[in-house]
Amino acid sequence: MAGLIKREDIDELRSRTRIDEVIGEFVTLKTAGIGSLKGLCPFHDEKTPSFTVRPQVGMYHCFGCGESGDVFTFLQKVEQLSFVEAVETLAGKAGMHLRYEDGKGPDREQASRRQRLLEMHEVAGRFFAQALESEAGQIGREFLTGRGFPAESSRVFGIGFAPKSWDGLTTHLRRAGFTDEEILAGGLASEGGRGIYDRFRGRVIWPIKDMTARTIGFGARRLYDDDKGPKYLNTPETALYHKNQVLYGLDLAKKSIAKTKRVVVVEGYTDVMAAHLAGVDQAVATCGTAFGAEHVKIIRRLLGDDPTGQVIFTFDGDAAGQKAALKAFEFESLFSAQTFVAVEPDGLDPCDLRMRKGDAALRELIDGCKPLFEFVITTAIARFDLDTVEGRISAVRAAAEVLTDVRDRNSLSHYYRFVAGRIGVDIDEVEAAVRTAARQPKQNRRPAEAPARQSSYRDGPPPTPTAPAPSTSAVPGSGSGSGAGTGPGHAPSGGAREPGPASAGEASDERGLEYVYEERPDVSNLSAPISPARLKTEKGALMVALQHPEVVNAKLFDSLSAKAFEHPGYRRIQDAIGQAGGLGAAGPAQSKWAERVLDAAAEDLRPYVAQLLVTPLPVIEGDGIDRFARGIVARLFDYDLERIAKELHSRLQRQDTADGAGQAALLGQLQTLEQHRARLRTLM
Repeated sequence: MAGLIKREDIDELRSRTRIDEVIGEFVTLKTAGIGSLKGLCPFHDEKTPSFTVRPQVGMYHCFGCGESGDVFTFLQKVEQLSFVEAVETLAGKAGMHLRYEDGKGPDREQASRRQRLLEMHEVAGRFFAQALESEAGQIGREFLTGRGFPAESSRVFGIGFAPKSWDGLTTHLRRAGFTDEEILAGGLASEGGRGIYDRFRGRVIWPIKDMTARTIGFGARRLYDDDKGPKYLNTPETALYHKNQVLYGLDLAKKSIAKTKRVVVVEGYTDVMAAHLAGVDQAVATCGTAFGAEHVKIIRRLLGDDPTGQVIFTFDGDAAGQKAALKAFEFESLFSAQTFVAVEPDGLDPCDLRMRKGDAALRELIDGCKPLFEFVITTAIARFDLDTVEGRISAVRAAAEVLTDVRDRNSLSHYYRFVAGRIGVDIDEVEAAVRTAARQPKQNRRPAEAPARQSSYRDGPPPTPTAPAPSTSAVPGSGSGSGAGTGPGHAPSGGAREPGPASAGEASDERGLEYVYEERPDVSNLSAPISPARLKTEKGALMVALQHPEVVNAKLFDSLSAKAFEHPGYRRIQDAIGQAGGLGAAGPAQSKWAERVLDAAAEDLRPYVAQLLVTPLPVIEGDGIDRFARGIVARLFDYDLERIAKELHSRLQRQDTADGAGQAALLGQLQTLEQHRARLRTLM
């Protein structure tokens, strides 16, 4: 059995790997302040980006669902890998050789099941590609050239050929060291009374890849007349391949999609190839299943929920195409981008259109797309006989059902006129029907909206030693827009409230410092609530200490007393920083410093530390992080000195008036204290 990966190699790999580039393979990230990036969370549904990445720190945190971690954690969760698998995956991409504690690398027989399946698919892909170039593959080459795909395009898309044999691939994989169990688990073979046999035989093969260009399955088209199987045959559901979570061609299209904010959804493998060769390199296709909610999530993460983005569906003009369009329309409300449909008048699919009329015709089809709403409305109206009164009334009602779902209210007047003109009725009649339809329940007519943002770690304070986990009724204590926004704490007297889901949702990242705090006197053991300004300072000081220890006066920060942080949760984080060696031991590598603090923090505290690590600092470009750091730490130190001064004043009031020496000593201490505070104010 392989030993543990050496810790220094893990640290070296982490320093070599840019977390934003790894996450960028799955999520479109946009700048969200100095050193901060933001995108839609890949771990839960959301309409407003709350997934924040800090490349310098090497951490990510979602302010919507609370998921956080480093680049290894991200790969573990998004790809369902073990820690060792995630490290080995990144090492392979970085071309880095890993060392193991016992001197051995991962034994092939002991390698992870998933990694074994991925390796097997790569071997199978090369087998199919070589078979296409063989004499037996002539039929496959003729099919591809007949569809307008020259040999070089076949190599770009990795197309292959499955020989008309019962065990060609199976035998090849066995020789490569894979077991029958693995071949079956990968969906590359089926099992019969005489053993296993190739699933794909006598077919053109398309490799289906994930977003990171790893082959996870195959699609195959029938070539021989005596093949009684389906025209298209895909890999069955496996540990790697889930058809409702895959878009064919996405590995080739993702960069163009993110750049142009446009995605073109076509119906098949050859349509994707035709579109890319014609210059429409945002084309993708579903794999043997209808367009669904999981596909929406993939596209939204790539588009970044840009309202100017475009999702263009291409469908055949026949009944099946109309049905597919209506199916896609069910999920239209889940997009922030605008949705369109491109239907070729003669019923040609993109591949046939390119063959008959050329690349320009295919580009014109996509550029001439029409709003999906218009297509659906036209389809709805077409079911009725508009020459009769009853038919027109029914058509208006059907169109009204569609119009109630129009998000852009400014475009409603256009659609009213469109419907009225198509049916031959007054606009007032259409408007009245829409108002009536809007009052009716829409049970089972459209899927629900994307779920509301879940309660999260930002929905309450870090846990205290005596406190239970934060309740979902607490309002967020951190804002990505304000950075050092007031942290978790207590409401001023009389100001606490218990918000329901609606009020909690209103406390979004954009609210800056306007937060409401849930009062918990039994948790803090304080005689008075913590002011929002104090919480803002405490949180800001911890943020800068965690994110940019190099610009903080380490001696000053590390000398803060245990009572400098009034909030118990922040006090525990201060203690974790101390256990990690204090700022004086932070060193220049921010990622290593963050890791040391996370290791020192208790398990229940780590999500809050991660949150502080990625929350953008409220620093304007050019203003300087060091200036902010000096000010916020000085302000916190001043709070601590103010506390000491109050204690000295209290002692002075209690001092026996006859004890002149004692009073003089206290006054001297107060004078020295005020001098320190005066010097600190020059930094604030």
